[in-house]
Amino acid sequence: MSKKIATREAYGEALLQLGRENPDIVALDADLAKSTKSYDFGKTFPERFFDMGVAEQNMIGTAAGLAAAGKIPFCSSFAIFASGRAFEQVRNSVAYTRLNVKIGASHAGITVGEDGGSHASVEDIAIMRVLPNMTVFVPADAVETVGAVRAAAAIDGPVYIRLGRSAVPVLHKEGFQFEPGKAVVLREGKDATIVATGIMVAAALEAAEQLESKGIRIGVLDVHTIKPIDVEAIVNAARKTGAVVTAEEHSIIGGLGGAVAEVLAEHCPIPLKRVGIPDQFGESGAPAELLEKNGMTPRHLIAAIEEIITKKG
Repeated sequence: MSKKIATREAYGEALLQLGRENPDIVALDADLAKSTKSYDFGKTFPERFFDMGVAEQNMIGTAAGLAAAGKIPFCSSFAIFASGRAFEQVRNSVAYTRLNVKIGASHAGITVGEDGGSHASVEDIAIMRVLPNMTVFVPADAVETVGAVRAAAAIDGPVYIRLGRSAVPVLHKEGFQFEPGKAVVLREGKDATIVATGIMVAAALEAAEQLESKGIRIGVLDVHTIKPIDVEAIVNAARKTGAVVTAEEHSIIGGLGGAVAEVLAEHCPIPLKRVGIPDQFGESGAPAELLEKNGMTPRHLIAAIEEIITKKG
């Protein structure tokens, strides 16, 4: 886990490669191409790139029109704008009509850092996963991001891909097969399972390794697809280990933690603890400091695991 690459960087490279392979791929941005990394696509394929300016609603509406005309549009913006400012257009013009629009939403979560609370999207997973017809990907690293982008292009329908600003460890080897809707078992366990998504997958692996030295064996489940959620994998892990901690860089309300709670309540009621952003907005600060303040580091996951194990029947 020494090499680090931001998932937004991997998104930009994957989008450019897709553009070379498929002339129907088009890209749209909202005056943030250098930040979202759609810039290289625009430079290479200017006739297939549309900078819509600071007008995210127009970007989504235009993408819907392009999709209706047979193109495969990828819209890029910050997660706070893609899921918030353009919500009505995403809902009515894309999800409701089930048009083939892909949304690459970068700078998600509190690791947007010094951009501050107004730009820290802590609710976008919840917003997107409630929409009928919407697929939601939250890749953990650069390799998963490439897989998510390619899977999104192959899916006939709307897809939301959540991406980050900061560089994160590369967890998967090249050749990793990304399967939409299928969680990845990264570690087998017997005492509890950490069900993680996005940047928290690396933290979960670190916590599990530290607990191993104490004789506590923790499973780690990488849930790169929030919707459709992998019910079978979550239930299997819950039955095997008897306790679950969820980990996400998102509000503990409505995101991965909410989705897993729904699955367990219906299929396998066991002790559950959600680790993520409390019911509050983000703020300005260094990403590492914000993760520490919000209780989202490996040591916080270890504490959550030790607590939840005591609640096992």
